[in-house]
Amino acid sequence: MPIPLFLMHAPDGFFSTPVALTFWLITAGVLAISLRKAGDQLDEKAVPLMGVMAAFIFAAQMFNFQIPGGTSGHLLGGVLAAILLGPYAGTIVMACVIATQGLVFQDGGLVVMGANIFNMGIVGTFGGYYLYRTLSAALGGEASMRLPAAAIAAWLSVVVASFLVALELWVSDTTSLWTAITAMVGWHLIIGVGEALITVGALSFIAASRADLLQIRDARAQA
Repeated sequence: MPIPLFLMHAPDGFFSTPVALTFWLITAGVLAISLRKAGDQLDEKAVPLMGVMAAFIFAAQMFNFQIPGGTSGHLLGGVLAAILLGPYAGTIVMACVIATQGLVFQDGGLVVMGANIFNMGIVGTFGGYYLYRTLSAALGGEASMRLPAAAIAAWLSVVVASFLVALELWVSDTTSLWTAITAMVGWHLIIGVGEALITVGALSFIAASRADLLQIRDARAQA
């Protein structure tokens, strides 16, 4: 039976034990730093928003959109969380969502959860956030170029995360590098478009209905 390599939420057995343990260590270290930084940077106004954002991303990930080829994608949400909360709090939110999916709904394995959180909740959030900041500044400022910068960052965050999964599959000797890249990155080039559209739609709605939420991120989280 062929392995469905296009899965972003990797199940147990996809990655070798050394790879899984390595990413557990990396992820634990990053989350520890994020908890400390988020506590320093965010005030009490941001705490309820973290809960709301986690609930929104969790619910949004339940809805899959179909793409050609018999597979589907769903929102990851790392860039959206980071834009509203900053990368540290955004990473914590993503880790909680991914952990809940794995523990409660068996969407992703427990042994490989460190790698899943790293791919979707750390690289996607931190990488996507700083790309968003760079693009919005280069294009003329965050206030006016928020949506195009967010769209590009959201799309690329999905593509990069899928490429990392392909590398992890290859290092784990699960499959060849070319097969992994073709299966993972090929599909997620398309899935990333859905991520970009949903991210832009959510930010547009927030800007129209609760523009103050776009200012809740502490200035220190923007550095």
